[in-house]
Amino acid sequence: MTLQQEIVGNAMQMAVVNLQPGQTVYCEAGKFLFKTANVTMETRLSGPSANGSGGQQGQGGAGGGGMGGLLRQAMGTAMQVGQRALAGESLAFQYFTSQGGQGTVGFAGVLPGEMRALELDGTRAWFAEKDAFVAAESTVEFGIAFAGGRTGMSGGEGFILEKFTGYGTVIIAGAGNFIDLNPADFGGRIEVDTGCVVAFEEGIQYGVQRIGGLNRQGLMNAVFGGEGLSLATLEGNGRVILQSLTIESLANALKKAQGGDKQGPTGGLFSTHAG
Repeated sequence: MTLQQEIVGNAMQMAVVNLQPGQTVYCEAGKFLFKTANVTMETRLSGPSANGSGGQQGQGGAGGGGMGGLLRQAMGTAMQVGQRALAGESLAFQYFTSQGGQGTVGFAGVLPGEMRALELDGTRAWFAEKDAFVAAESTVEFGIAFAGGRTGMSGGEGFILEKFTGYGTVIIAGAGNFIDLNPADFGGRIEVDTGCVVAFEEGIQYGVQRIGGLNRQGLMNAVFGGEGLSLATLEGNGRVILQSLTIESLANALKKAQGGDKQGPTGGLFSTHAG
């Protein structure tokens, strides 16, 4: 069953989802805006199961009955929660199901910017930066992936990603405006600010690389270029979504407006972050 949704607004968009009777959509805690009275809301620690049942029932059925099934279900939920905690994500999901007719639910991201509905057909997964996930059908599975290699880990950006698999619609959000690119149209590889990546299809090779070497020009890029020491690299043939506004640049602009964070001309490497 296709999720009927409409993304409305400009500077701060929202997704209005129309649910058919019995249809379920889930969101990350904190992304819900409004619902009609016939839509039930339930908060769970478990993510949706592969059969789209949205949590405990589907996992319990797959694992078998009795204490063994309950134990496997509890361990699976604990692993999911642990992964989300490691990634800095919300520990719980909210599930919305329409009862006795069609229902409506509204969702939004947490930053001024765009939203996008991605359609999964089961052949390709999608990966997104942390906090990009807003809501999805119960037939879409949410997971955590690790990318960027050793450089990504040391760089601290882009290493932990959200992963979406299965069938159906997933809604993501980002900051500023979106642009869709395919690295294959630009020689097979693009290099971007690590904070500009919103999402990309499975098949795109994602990494994080140092900017230049430990020479004069490399240090000039890092100190005065405002990008720090790393860039994200995206290679292959597939869809990539970038955003025009990074969380770091937004935070710096707000600090300057409040009289803090005297970053000056030296960019990100020597910027001060008031506690």
